[in-house]
Amino acid sequence: MTRSGTRSGTRSPSLRWPDRRDPTVIAHDHRFVRQWLTMTVRGVRSAYGEGEFAVAIAMPIVFALGFYLPLRVVMSEQGVDYAQFLMPIIVLQAVAFTAIAAAQRSALDKLRGMNRRLSSMPVAALVPFTARMTTSLVRSAVSIATALLFGALLGFGFSGGVAGAVGFVLFALAVGGVLAMAADSLGILARGPEATSQLLILPQLVLGLLSTGFVPESSFPEWARLFARNQPISHFAATMRDLADGSLTAETAAPALIWLAALAVVFSGLAYLAQQRRRSYP
Repeated sequence: MTRSGTRSGTRSPSLRWPDRRDPTVIAHDHRFVRQWLTMTVRGVRSAYGEGEFAVAIAMPIVFALGFYLPLRVVMSEQGVDYAQFLMPIIVLQAVAFTAIAAAQRSALDKLRGMNRRLSSMPVAALVPFTARMTTSLVRSAVSIATALLFGALLGFGFSGGVAGAVGFVLFALAVGGVLAMAADSLGILARGPEATSQLLILPQLVLGLLSTGFVPESSFPEWARLFARNQPISHFAATMRDLADGSLTAETAAPALIWLAALAVVFSGLAYLAQQRRRSYP
């Protein structure tokens, strides 16, 4: 063999690296998708191994039983089908607890040095955040499915047909995604998982209990009705209730969509701030 690497006068094939300036090469480079899939699978497996899906299944059942059993007789005396009335807020509480899990996950990734490690690797900037959001949506989907299956046993149903059911689930996932985005950001900015739980559990419980999701507005004292009627959880529950019944109107949907859009804008800004600051944490 000669120095040029030929044998019997035949030139050996040379190795050519792809030219990344070539648009056709960039078009076939799905690095972000591959990295996102890899980290999402990692997040889902980790969540399964640490029992997060078990909690996602148990929480809507516990909430439904905790409110349905003691209040169904009282509500039926007022002419309220309590299973139909209650399930939207049960779904909302379930996705809110999923958001708390998202906060704990991002806080643990920070403490374990995962954020710093990924920052030093050729990983697209938004891949970790996007993968955590996808994992949260998977947990939310499991929790929503559990709530609806258990609700069906209690008597909940979709009289609004397929469109109402799809709208119900998509709206719940949208709320869960917005809450998970805020919780994930707080997990990065807070000192640890314990701090995130303290920051998130109390507002969730207060807003849930002081809403028209568990009881009608008439059940509140006069001084509390204005807040209970106009806060976002009440609007979310009313919209989902009307979607399930097939009676949604613009008057009901508009406040819920405005609240959801406003929260999405605020929490997107918080997420951007958290992603900008994440390299400064150990």
